[in-house]
Amino acid sequence: MAAKSDGAAVSVQNENPSRTLASPEHRPHLYRHAGKRYSLLDCCWVLCALLVFFSDGATDLWLAVDYYLKRDYWWFGLTLVFVVVPSVVVQVLSFRWFVYDYSDNSNSSGAAAAAAAASGGDFNFSTKGSDQRGAGCATGARVLPSSGSRSGTQRCCRICMWLFQSIIHILQLGQVWRYLHSLYLGVLSRWRGQHEQQHFYWRMMFESADINMLRLLETFLKSAPQLVLQLSIMIQGNEIQPLQGLSASASLVSLAWMIASYQKVLRDSREDKMAMSYKAVIIQMLWHLFTIGARTIAFALFASVFQLYFGIFIVTHWCIMTFWIIQGETDFCMSKWEEIIYNMVVGIIYIFCWFNVKEGRSRYRMLIYYFITLSENAALTVLWYLYRGPQTTDFCALIIVCVVVCSFALGMFFMFIYYCLLHPNGPIFGSQWGCVEEEGPEPCAAPPDVVTSPPRPLQRTMGVDRELVPGDRESCLPVFQVRPCVPPTPVPRTPRTEGPVIRIDLPRKRYPAWDAHFIDRRLRKTILALESTSPVTPRLQYRSISAPKEVMEYETTV
Repeated sequence: MAAKSDGAAVSVQNENPSRTLASPEHRPHLYRHAGKRYSLLDCCWVLCALLVFFSDGATDLWLAVDYYLKRDYWWFGLTLVFVVVPSVVVQVLSFRWFVYDYSDNSNSSGAAAAAAAASGGDFNFSTKGSDQRGAGCATGARVLPSSGSRSGTQRCCRICMWLFQSIIHILQLGQVWRYLHSLYLGVLSRWRGQHEQQHFYWRMMFESADINMLRLLETFLKSAPQLVLQLSIMIQGNEIQPLQGLSASASLVSLAWMIASYQKVLRDSREDKMAMSYKAVIIQMLWHLFTIGARTIAFALFASVFQLYFGIFIVTHWCIMTFWIIQGETDFCMSKWEEIIYNMVVGIIYIFCWFNVKEGRSRYRMLIYYFITLSENAALTVLWYLYRGPQTTDFCALIIVCVVVCSFALGMFFMFIYYCLLHPNGPIFGSQWGCVEEEGPEPCAAPPDVVTSPPRPLQRTMGVDRELVPGDRESCLPVFQVRPCVPPTPVPRTPRTEGPVIRIDLPRKRYPAWDAHFIDRRLRKTILALESTSPVTPRLQYRSISAPKEVMEYETTV
């Protein structure tokens, strides 16, 4: 069976007990979520993420109401805009994903793919356009007849689901539903059978990827500007109200939380990368918490005195960072225009913190970024100190400057703790400095069939009458011994049942990009349809860049 996703063919084959005579570097990679299980810590992490989401939104709305009651209509309007507009953007994107996932047209291709997988025949269809879905059947394939009308129960369930999702997204609770849904799928993957565990784990990973992408976009469109706004109001008023402090703290925690959570889910989705432990996630969250805190305080100080120049500075910094990202040729989305929009969003993230978007020697790019950030923070803080208002005393100004410096220093400290002790690839400052790369594709270990040290030469026999001294080389056991030929006991070998392999005619995206089956929803639906009909969990196989498209397979016997 073959399918296409934006021009990429997807083929499903049942593997026989055959072996591919290809070198390891030319062998296509097999993707599988085997061995991963949903744990209690994963469940607690989702519940904490819900708590962070509600605390961030509730404190912002509470503060907006407080501004309205105090007749501070200007601050009320700005606070409310930074809450409503990003939330509406994210809800529209989330509902658009839901519409595609539950549309009748997309289900037709998935049902046809499942029918072809069950029949074991060859089936060709395309997901590139609506006119190419379900293109037809090849010789020997059979397609299950589609029912003209659904039963009343199914139709009622679909109507209820559409109505429920519409109400959820109108109430701006799409992220809450996705969090609860991922929690439900994770619990099912824990308590169901082996095949059902893998099926629900796949669906849980897809849902986790969606919610983390949505929340990351929302936090940098809502929490980041909200944090700068509230800090600026506090500096201008020369006082800190409890609600302002709560709102700013919740926004800062939400930013740090989502960056760490996004990186963890991204690593969990790729079996070619080591999973990130929760200790590393917490340290990374502290790293971003203090660096973003120092960055936003410097922004607020400068904006409290130079409002116009602050806007010019932000736009200039965003343009430079976006150009830098585009020049790096990222590979995240499936089309060129989506890639440009993604680079523009990452440019917004780069206004506040570091975010790795390309594989390679990321530590050097990170050092360049933090050198620029440190210079900007110092310049903004010094300019505020020189041109601050008379209501701020020298003592208070000096304390604020020390807070900015100490916060950035603590962020750098936790960053070094993360890379020195808790990075999933191992510590980078040690004996393997030249070997371990933060985002390297594979470790620098020698392959098992390579001899790393030369064998010692055999010693010449000096004579039969020589006395053997303990510890002498001649007193050691011979290197080679001839053992009597004993017929080995035959051991029954069970036939290897690998199950179906879903071959995707696309080169696999490099970390830190998501795999294509996480980004392309058509490909995702096809994989879920095939996985639900197969008795064995299928594996994914992306096309190797260096290997030819056709790989010869031979039957071998050992």
